[in-house]
Order: sequence, then structure tokens, then C-alpha cells
Amino acid sequence: MPQTSVPTTRRKRLDRPALRADLRAAVPDATAALGITAGVFAWLYARVESGASMTLRVMPDLADADRYWMYWLCQAFGWSALLWAWITVMLGLVRSSAAPGRLRLPAARIERWHRATSLTTIGLMFAHAALFFAELVRANENGAGWAGRLATSFAEVFVPGVYSSGTGRIAILIGLLALYLAVPLGLAYYLRRVTGSRMWRALHRFVIVVYVLSVWHTLLYGTNLWYDGAFRTTVWLLQLPVAGMLLTRLLAPARRGERLHPHDAAGRPGALPQAARLAARAAAAAAVVGLLVVAATGRDGGRTPGVTGAGLNVTQTQVWVGLAVLLAVIAAVVHRLRPAPRADAVAARGGEEAS
Repeated sequence: MPQTSVPTTRRKRLDRPALRADLRAAVPDATAALGITAGVFAWLYARVESGASMTLRVMPDLADADRYWMYWLCQAFGWSALLWAWITVMLGLVRSSAAPGRLRLPAARIERWHRATSLTTIGLMFAHAALFFAELVRANENGAGWAGRLATSFAEVFVPGVYSSGTGRIAILIGLLALYLAVPLGLAYYLRRVTGSRMWRALHRFVIVVYVLSVWHTLLYGTNLWYDGAFRTTVWLLQLPVAGMLLTRLLAPARRGERLHPHDAAGRPGALPQAARLAARAAAAAAVVGLLVVAATGRDGGRTPGVTGAGLNVTQTQVWVGLAVLLAVIAAVVHRLRPAPRADAVAARGGEEAS
């Protein structure tokens, strides 16, 4: 028998109107990001031309700024991506904490800014990776044809774990994981009709891991930071507001249901959620202390003048194990917060089986 009720109960998986509206809102934001990227590129280019770039102490071949302009543009996009990641993370933490009232700004406006800057950040990350890919294709002089150069460069840039040279063995792996995690976690908002509000909010919180990986990637492989203590210190100091805001968000979340209470909303003991929230707060506090120690000592894994090959403190195996743990935690969250089947959908399936 024909079923007329099923199509009307189906929901579109992607919230296209919201995505289109946020893309339009991101146009001026992305324009500003491109302007800053151009300024950073000009600054990096001038430093190379004058010989002031400390990168040349590690890779003197890059002194030809005209020949390697795509590499320096790639670096510029990396810097703007990190800056926009910092902005969007701060906006997200402010929005999800009790702070918006103190700023006298509507929470909805902060949220729109957060979504727009998130889309810009993802675009900047892709541009950063694409330009590195283009530079590798151009610089690949192993005698292979275009097909071989494209395949090799694509694998080194976009396949996690393939790049095998120096610090890039870890840094590029971490950067790729940040890129590939940013897309589903950052865009979970537009799939909330399928996942449900609770799940998308829980998934979106893992974006802070993407930001941590991005900063780590920059400190390991941001060639403009090599040997430049002032630049490294600036990057580290910028993380203190993020860590402090994260701690504030955990101690005073905007949603009442996320605050520490001895019982859950139904009056029953909520030992597991409370333990998880306490653990998150302790981890954030430890992160703040760790940042202070790293910034004070300067021992962050960066290169040291006079040392030809700085050893890596982390292996690819450790990174993969960490990723597996993260994915396991995300899978557990998805399983726990998966939406219950809708009554009308269950009824429709029952009608189909009966017919």
C-alpha cells in the first residue's frame, strides 16, 4: 500500500539555510583574513629578501624568495589560520560560558561570529595545505612525470603518516589530523537535525582538541618560529587566555545542566557525569599550569641554535594511539547521546512491515 506519511516526516540532514546564511556572514570575515594573510606574506617575503628570516639557518635554499613564493604564502596562510582559530575558539568559549552577560553583547551575536570565524578558519587551513601541496609539486625534481609528482606530493601532504622527513614526520601528521577533525567537529552544528542538539554540542566541544593540535603543529613546523624566541614566546602567551577561558567555561558554563550539582535534573545521583565534569576541570587547570611552565622554561620541543638535529619527543605511534583514544571517546559520546527513534518514524516502519 502507498505510504504518504513517510516523506513528510523525513528531515533534511543538512541545515542548508543556516549554512548559506553563515557563509554569507563569513564573506567579510574571510576578506579580512585574506588581507591579513597578504600582509603576513609581504612581511615574510621581506624578511627572506633581507636575510633576517631565521628559517634560512635551517633551510638556506629558501633564500630565493621569488622561486619559493608558494612556500612563504603557505606559511602566511598557516599563520592567519592559527590566528582565526584563536579568535573562533575564544568566541566559542565566551559564548558557552557565563561571560557574555558581562560583555553586554547578545549571546546570539557572539554565536554568529563564532560560526562565521569557524568557517573562515577551515578555509584557511585548506588553503595552507593546498599551497604546501602546490609547492611540493613544483619542487619535486626526482625525474617523475606530472602524474608521479602529483601522486607523491598528494600523499605527502594529504595522507597522514606518509611524510617522512625530519620534524615533518610528526608535525605534518598532527596538522593533517587537526584539518580532518576540524571538518566534522566544526560543522556538526549544521547536522544537528540528525544528531540532535545534545550530541552536536558534545561533539563540538572536541574542537578544542583541533586547536591544540594546530598550535602544536605550528610550534613544531612553523619555520618562522625556529630560533626566534620572541615569536615562540608570543605564541605561547596567546594560549594563556584560551586556557583561562576554558577553565572559566568549565567552572561557569552558560547552560545550567552542565554545572556541577550533586544530583541530575531528575533528582537522581549523577556520579558519572559529575566525575567527568570534575576530570575536565582538573585537566583544564593542569593545562594552564603546563602552559605557564612551558612559557617560562622555553622547553617546547622547538629547535635550538647550534643543534643540527633536534630529537623528536613524540613518535608517530604515540600520535596514532592518542587519535585512537580520542575517537573511542567520541564514539562513546555518540553512542550515549544518540537520539531515540521518533515515534512517528517507528509507527511508519511498523505500518510498512504490516503492509
